[in-house]
Amino acid sequence: MRPDIHPSYGPVVYQDRATGEAFLTRSTATSAETITWEDGGTYPLIRVDITAYSHPFWTGAQRVLDSAGQVEKFRRRYGQR
Repeated sequence: MRPDIHPSYGPVVYQDRATGEAFLTRSTATSAETITWEDGGTYPLIRVDITAYSHPFWTGAQRVLDSAGQVEKFRRRYGQR
């Protein structure tokens, strides 16, 4: 690999905006905002909108879309043509 062309890869804390849950991982992402983690280290903090802590698929709160009902509603409104 060529030197000095890759971004730095280091520890980063990602925090879910909805739940406040956070996890430490490694990434090339960076931020001016920092957080002191459980181990006493200070790491860049990246706030994200959705993680496995709040996504409906992972939390079991997903809803089933009634696509058949939507088609019937459309047909009632605009008729069969």
